[in-house]
Amino acid sequence: MQFWNSLLNQIAAQHFSEWAAVIGAILYLLLATKGNPWCWVWGIISCAFWAYAAFALYGLYIDGALQLFYIAISVLGIYRWKYGGKDHQELPISRLHWKQHIWIWTGGLALSWALGAFFEAYTAAAATYLDAFTTVFSVIITFMVIQKKLENWGYWFLIDSVYVYLYWSRRGFLIALLFVTYLVIVVFGYFSWRKSYLNAV
Repeated sequence: MQFWNSLLNQIAAQHFSEWAAVIGAILYLLLATKGNPWCWVWGIISCAFWAYAAFALYGLYIDGALQLFYIAISVLGIYRWKYGGKDHQELPISRLHWKQHIWIWTGGLALSWALGAFFEAYTAAAATYLDAFTTVFSVIITFMVIQKKLENWGYWFLIDSVYVYLYWSRRGFLIALLFVTYLVIVVFGYFSWRKSYLNAV
C-alpha cells in the first residue's frame, strides 16, 4: 500500500510537459488506430512537450532528438495518409515482405550499437544503448506507419515494452505508464488495421 501511495504521489508531481505529452500521445495513437490522418497533428503537439521532458528532465538526449525528428516527419505523414494512394487518394494499408524484416533488424541493430557507443563515449546521456535501440527502431517504425504497413504495430509492441523499463528506471513514472497504455492500444490498433486490410484485399 505504501508503494502505491508513493507511486501515485510521484506521478501527480510529474512536470506539466509530461502531462501534455501524455495527453497528446494518447490522442495521436487512438486516431492512428482509426487510420485518421489528423493523428499526426496531435503527434506534433505531444512530441514538442516530450522533447523538452527528455532533454531537460531525464537526460535522454537521443530520445529527445527523436521527438524533434517526429515533429518534422509528421508533416510527411499527413500528406502520405491523405494523398499517398492511387490517383492521390487515401493511402491503403499494406504489408512488408519477409526480406524487408531481415534488412530492418540487421540495419537497426547495427545503427543502435553505433549510436549507443557514440553517446556513451562523448556525452553524459543515460542508458545510451537502450536509448539508441528504442530511438533507431522508433525511426524505422515511423516510416512503416507513414507507409501504413500493418506490421508496424508488432514492432511498436516490442519497442514500447522496452520504453516502459527505460523510463521507469529513470523515475519517469508517468511516461512509463503511458507506454503501458500504448501496449494495450497497440494490440487494438493491429486488429483494427488487420480487419481493414483483409476487407480491402
